[in-house]
Amino acid sequence: MTQEPVSLASALASFTEQWSPRIVTSVNDYDVRIAKVEGEHVWHVHDHTDEFFLVLDGELHIALRESGGERTVVLPRGSVFTVPQGTEHKPYAPAPTAILLLEPTGTLTVGDRHDEVPGHVDATTGHALT
Repeated sequence: MTQEPVSLASALASFTEQWSPRIVTSVNDYDVRIAKVEGEHVWHVHDHTDEFFLVLDGELHIALRESGGERTVVLPRGSVFTVPQGTEHKPYAPAPTAILLLEPTGTLTVGDRHDEVPGHVDATTGHALT
Protein backbone atom coordinates (compact mmCIF):
# COMPACT_ATOMS: atom_id res chain seq x y z
CA MET A 1 0.00 0.00 0.00
CA THR A 2 1.44 3.37 -1.03
CA GLN A 3 0.89 6.18 1.41
CA GLU A 4 0.84 9.84 0.49
CA PRO A 5 1.07 12.80 2.88
CA VAL A 6 -2.28 14.12 4.13
CA SER A 7 -2.78 17.84 4.69
CA LEU A 8 -4.93 18.17 7.81
CA ALA A 9 -6.11 21.61 6.65
CA SER A 10 -7.27 20.18 3.32
CA ALA A 11 -8.83 17.17 5.00
CA LEU A 12 -10.77 19.41 7.41
CA ALA A 13 -11.90 21.59 4.50
CA SER A 14 -13.30 18.54 2.70
CA PHE A 15 -16.34 18.12 4.99
CA THR A 16 -18.73 20.23 7.07
CA GLU A 17 -20.50 17.72 9.35
CA GLN A 18 -20.02 18.17 13.10
CA TRP A 19 -19.14 15.28 15.43
CA SER A 20 -18.59 13.04 12.37
CA PRO A 21 -14.91 12.02 12.29
CA ARG A 22 -12.91 11.26 9.15
CA ILE A 23 -10.09 8.72 9.12
CA VAL A 24 -6.94 10.38 7.77
CA THR A 25 -4.54 7.45 8.26
CA SER A 26 -3.90 4.34 10.31
CA VAL A 27 -1.04 3.46 12.65
CA ASN A 28 -0.81 -0.25 13.41
CA ASP A 29 -4.32 -1.11 14.68
CA TYR A 30 -5.29 2.51 15.36
CA ASP A 31 -7.19 5.09 13.32
CA VAL A 32 -6.08 8.71 13.26
CA ARG A 33 -9.32 10.65 12.93
CA ILE A 34 -10.12 14.33 12.57
CA ALA A 35 -13.43 15.96 13.41
CA LYS A 36 -15.13 19.31 13.45
CA VAL A 37 -17.03 19.79 16.68
CA GLU A 38 -19.28 22.39 18.29
CA GLY A 39 -21.77 22.12 21.13
CA GLU A 40 -22.21 18.98 23.20
CA HIS A 41 -21.43 15.37 22.38
CA VAL A 42 -22.96 12.68 24.64
CA TRP A 43 -21.94 11.10 27.95
CA HIS A 44 -20.21 7.84 27.02
CA VAL A 45 -17.65 5.25 28.11
CA HIS A 46 -15.05 3.26 26.20
CA ASP A 47 -14.75 0.07 28.28
CA HIS A 48 -11.64 -1.33 26.56
CA THR A 49 -9.59 1.60 25.30
CA ASP A 50 -8.26 5.03 26.18
CA GLU A 51 -9.28 7.95 23.95
CA PHE A 52 -6.64 10.46 22.82
CA PHE A 53 -7.60 14.05 21.91
CA LEU A 54 -5.44 16.73 20.23
CA VAL A 55 -7.02 20.15 19.68
CA LEU A 56 -5.98 21.46 16.26
CA ASP A 57 -8.02 24.66 16.43
CA GLY A 58 -10.49 26.14 18.90
CA GLU A 59 -11.06 24.86 22.44
CA LEU A 60 -12.44 21.56 23.70
CA HIS A 61 -13.90 20.91 27.13
CA ILE A 62 -14.21 17.33 28.38
CA ALA A 63 -16.44 16.64 31.37
CA LEU A 64 -15.30 13.57 33.31
CA ARG A 65 -17.12 11.45 35.87
CA GLU A 66 -14.40 9.97 38.06
CA SER A 67 -14.35 8.22 41.43
CA GLY A 68 -13.84 11.58 43.16
CA GLY A 69 -16.75 13.22 41.34
CA GLU A 70 -17.17 15.28 38.20
CA ARG A 71 -14.58 17.64 36.76
CA THR A 72 -13.99 19.35 33.44
CA VAL A 73 -10.68 19.65 31.63
CA VAL A 74 -10.22 22.52 29.17
CA LEU A 75 -8.00 21.94 26.15
CA PRO A 76 -6.93 25.05 24.23
CA ARG A 77 -5.45 24.80 20.75
CA GLY A 78 -2.36 22.60 20.69
CA SER A 79 -3.30 20.66 23.85
CA VAL A 80 -3.56 16.91 24.23
CA PHE A 81 -5.49 14.83 26.73
CA THR A 82 -6.16 11.12 27.13
CA VAL A 83 -9.41 9.91 28.68
CA PRO A 84 -8.60 6.62 30.45
CA GLN A 85 -10.61 3.56 29.50
CA GLY A 86 -13.70 3.08 31.63
CA THR A 87 -14.04 6.81 32.39
CA GLU A 88 -17.42 8.32 31.57
CA HIS A 89 -16.89 11.53 29.63
CA LYS A 90 -18.66 14.12 27.49
CA PRO A 91 -16.80 16.42 25.10
CA TYR A 92 -18.12 19.94 24.55
CA ALA A 93 -16.90 22.73 22.28
CA PRO A 94 -18.17 26.26 23.05
CA ALA A 95 -17.18 27.42 19.53
CA PRO A 96 -16.23 25.67 16.27
CA THR A 97 -13.25 23.44 17.04
CA ALA A 98 -11.12 20.95 15.10
CA ILE A 99 -9.74 17.88 16.87
CA LEU A 100 -7.59 14.86 16.10
CA LEU A 101 -8.40 11.53 17.77
CA LEU A 102 -6.36 8.35 18.08
CA GLU A 103 -8.43 5.24 18.72
CA PRO A 104 -8.29 1.53 17.90
CA THR A 105 -9.79 0.81 14.47
CA GLY A 106 -13.50 0.06 14.82
CA THR A 107 -14.01 2.11 18.00
CA LEU A 108 -17.49 3.65 18.04
CA THR A 109 -17.58 7.42 18.62
CA VAL A 110 -20.25 7.00 21.30
CA GLY A 111 -18.35 4.28 23.14
CA ASP A 112 -19.58 0.99 24.50
CA ARG A 113 -22.15 2.60 26.81
CA HIS A 114 -23.78 5.97 26.30
CA ASP A 115 -26.76 8.22 26.93
CA GLU A 116 -29.33 8.68 24.17
CA VAL A 117 -27.48 9.90 21.08
CA PRO A 118 -28.74 13.31 19.88
CA GLY A 119 -29.35 13.86 16.17
CA HIS A 120 -26.28 16.08 15.70
CA VAL A 121 -23.87 13.33 16.86
CA ASP A 122 -22.79 10.71 14.32
CA ALA A 123 -22.48 7.29 15.99
CA THR A 124 -19.77 5.91 13.70
CA THR A 125 -16.42 4.14 13.60
CA GLY A 126 -15.21 6.95 11.32
CA HIS A 127 -15.68 7.82 7.66
CA ALA A 128 -13.11 7.68 4.89
CA LEU A 129 -11.87 10.98 3.51
CA THR A 130 -13.42 11.77 0.15
